[in-house]
Amino acid sequence: MGDAAHLEKLNDRQRSVVEHGVGLADGKAGGPLLIIAGAGSGKTNTLAHRVAHLIVNGADPRRILLMTFSRRAASEMGRRVERICARVLGEKAGVLTDALAWAGTFHGIGARLLRDYADQIGLDPQFSIHDREDSADMMNLVRHQLGFSKMESRFPTKGTCLAIYSRTVNAEAPLQDVLRANYPWVAAWEAQLRELFAGYVEAKQVQNVLDYDDLLLYWAQMVSDPVLADDIGGRWDHVLVDEYQDTNRLQASVLTALKPGGRGLTVVGDDAQSIYSFRAATVRNILDFPKEFSPPAEIITLDRNYRSTQPILAAANGVIDLARERFTKNLWTERESAEPPRLVTVRDEADQARFVAEEVLENREAGMRLKEQVVLFRASHHSGPLEVELTRRNIPFVKFGGLKFLDSAHVKDMLAALRFAQNPRDRIAGFRVMQLLPGVGPSSAQTVLDAMADRPDPVAALAELPCPPRAAADWPGFVVLLGDLRERGAGWPAEIAQVRNWYEPHLERIHEDAEMRKADLLQLEDIAAGYPSRERFLTELTLDPPDATSGQAGVPLLDEDYLILSTIHSAKGQEWKSVFVLNTVDGCIPSDLGVGTTEEIEEERRLLYVAMTRAKDNLSLVVPQRFFTHGQSATGDRHVYASRTRFIPPKLLELFECRAWPMVAAGQVGGSHAQQVRVDVGARMRGMWR
Repeated sequence: MGDAAHLEKLNDRQRSVVEHGVGLADGKAGGPLLIIAGAGSGKTNTLAHRVAHLIVNGADPRRILLMTFSRRAASEMGRRVERICARVLGEKAGVLTDALAWAGTFHGIGARLLRDYADQIGLDPQFSIHDREDSADMMNLVRHQLGFSKMESRFPTKGTCLAIYSRTVNAEAPLQDVLRANYPWVAAWEAQLRELFAGYVEAKQVQNVLDYDDLLLYWAQMVSDPVLADDIGGRWDHVLVDEYQDTNRLQASVLTALKPGGRGLTVVGDDAQSIYSFRAATVRNILDFPKEFSPPAEIITLDRNYRSTQPILAAANGVIDLARERFTKNLWTERESAEPPRLVTVRDEADQARFVAEEVLENREAGMRLKEQVVLFRASHHSGPLEVELTRRNIPFVKFGGLKFLDSAHVKDMLAALRFAQNPRDRIAGFRVMQLLPGVGPSSAQTVLDAMADRPDPVAALAELPCPPRAAADWPGFVVLLGDLRERGAGWPAEIAQVRNWYEPHLERIHEDAEMRKADLLQLEDIAAGYPSRERFLTELTLDPPDATSGQAGVPLLDEDYLILSTIHSAKGQEWKSVFVLNTVDGCIPSDLGVGTTEEIEEERRLLYVAMTRAKDNLSLVVPQRFFTHGQSATGDRHVYASRTRFIPPKLLELFECRAWPMVAAGQVGGSHAQQVRVDVGARMRGMWR
């Protein structure tokens, strides 16, 4: 057993997690372990210590698989493991932690394994990976080819069709059940959807394309073969999975196939923070995990919170205590405070915006930076009135949970060119990039793609094809670019500069704000330089896109400090000194769309819990009393009265400081009010008729 000085700062429960099954006499991994890690309980730190402790005690880092829900989380985990190992092992640590090569997201690890085993499952290893938008476009092409876009009554849109397909495969549920539970208005189209999905799968296979869901689907199918499952599972002695409450049925199937007996399997999560059922994640995975194995998994609960004050935790515990089913844990902390969380009643959304803006500025005057404060909301559009108020008061802000960097047209254009060179059978990429050329429309692009599809070497075929009649000026340059990229003459990452130089004249022609967009393309080039190859760049970028967009990226540059606005979903895993939660009313939290079933209501309760547990020192839940109905201007008066969220019933009110805003100052009531009246309009009106 290595020197345990690196474990001294851990509490007893954390230490039990780190040492579980390490240093067994037979040198094998221990049995399955479930870590229920409450919000702010040092989960990431504990998991990093467990990985480091395994390495320090002789585990081969090449035989450790670490799966997280974002590439950033995997990188952060790697850095922490390296720091801990460096304290114990000194200069040997670098060699060992560099060998921790199998760390990443489920989808990223899946993509690597599919390329490794492609020949054994009849897959071409040069496959492209489509993001959601490309997948929806392909679904639309098939929908169109089958004639479903010309039905007498409205057929579901491409986005809805993709969402239904995705939920069906990820939840491992029959299509009929998914439609009945989640898309009842589409249930009449079940037969047509089956035909559409079959056509969509065939189109992907012809074009050598996998979508986001295929990376898990193919992996799950691959490990359903006992020989392959044994071979793949045998690559790792230890499999550790973070955020297990956010996994879907498909991911759970993959894990049990890799480690059927659970030996060497560690999963970490918090059932109280399971908030992604819209992605087909199921809280059942974590609730049922112990029973999956015989003997059952050991459960260790981390309930000491290092983030929030005791009054904030008492209120958050009160909210989650009312959940119907959960692993019982009550978070506790040594961080005492006399300040309870506040439940602030305001008149309407305009007052809510003014209240938040004033409080944010007051906090700033008291020495709290804007970046240490966050405003959270259930849905992206809830922050509209606040954004207007912040802009009016010149308070800089950045909003998360909106448009992503990769959703912008100019970035997608660049990536389409690289994707088409990587896989010339990818019709979606080819269709997009060809239509950038003046004189090439949908039908001429379609003609070229059809001609390429029948040839064994599509890029050579492209060079031989006649130029589309109205594209003579730009066509040759496009053909040369594609040939160069296919030959890989410039090497990586110089290829992306090649594409940018070819694309910039088109960018200037297509977009009025070309200069601003060019900055994004340079940023894309910087990102590309961090990847070893074009293939890895395209794969990882599709699976784990960065958040920033031009509009967002501009804000912090104007001011080194800025307020964070975020949806609750985008804020998971983060923490701030001061947290404001907007619209803590029924209809918003829970969302009026999320109250159909008990499961949906329970998830909305967990969402409020996640919002509350982001706060370190101050928490304000804001309750507007009136909402103006959609499409109605605030100058009209078509409004609805809102009631406080059902998740804070009267018996929990003692855990909050309940107050109204604005406070009526002393001396404004009664006779003194008359002294402030400058023009007595009422008296004048009465006087008109006398």
